[in-house]
Amino acid sequence: MPAPVIRPRAFVALLLGNVALAFGPWTVRLSQVGPAAAGFWRLALALPFLWLIAVLLRQRPHWPGRSLAAAIAVAAFFFAADLAAWNAGIHLTKLGNATLFGNIASFAFAAWGLWLVRRWPTWLQGVALVLAALGTALLMAGSAELSAANLHGDLLSLFAGLLYTGYLIGVERVRGTLQPMPVLILATLFGAAYLLPFAVLTGEQIVPHDWTGVILLALGSQVIGQGLLVYALGEVQPLIVGLALLTQPAISALNGWLAYGERLTPLDFVGALAIAVALVLVRLRSPAQATT
Repeated sequence: MPAPVIRPRAFVALLLGNVALAFGPWTVRLSQVGPAAAGFWRLALALPFLWLIAVLLRQRPHWPGRSLAAAIAVAAFFFAADLAAWNAGIHLTKLGNATLFGNIASFAFAAWGLWLVRRWPTWLQGVALVLAALGTALLMAGSAELSAANLHGDLLSLFAGLLYTGYLIGVERVRGTLQPMPVLILATLFGAAYLLPFAVLTGEQIVPHDWTGVILLALGSQVIGQGLLVYALGEVQPLIVGLALLTQPAISALNGWLAYGERLTPLDFVGALAIAVALVLVRLRSPAQATT
């Protein structure tokens, strides 16, 4: 069976969405509220903008029926739990660490995509996966500092990445039936409804002294980042989506260097280059695919 053709627009949307999401850890640190509260404001403040975009795109939100709504609610639960865990981890480790461990979903989602089609990767896909793994290892060796001081934050970020995989799988499943904006709006609404009671019950600071951080978080991570990612999930293979997620640790490490003086090494740049090459390779079709 030939590989599905990926429209360039969807691939560009995927990459731009990941660039926007890579700034999430930085804006979480600027939010001045608790981890779950930051997640709540990210979702709640994004809703009016998402609604406006949906109207402009003629994708008016609607109730999709009990089964699809339940599937989105489950996906949103994974997303809300991911945000609470990851936002907590961001304050306890380096930006590069948080994004790197948080993107364990990259390989988990890619593996799920290969299991879904019940076939081994082609040789080009295999090379891309090896390069992506190598790039990730180099980023870990270069910018991630594995130490007792970062351990709690690293583990929270790793757990968040596993939760994020559940969210991606859930959204990818319903995107086969629904347009992107209705899915994203419902997931955002359900996620906000989960996070606010949790933030209140755990005694977090809910209202920020300065709204700049949470507004940037909502616009960058949810409206732009998740908006483009949810659109791409209906157009791009899970394997490519998974590898594209690995662009986030490299960009986040750069943010950490620029904003907080977190150290970058030559290994970081080599790792980022390996991931970039992997993304190019996974877009190519092997001779065997071209002739089937």
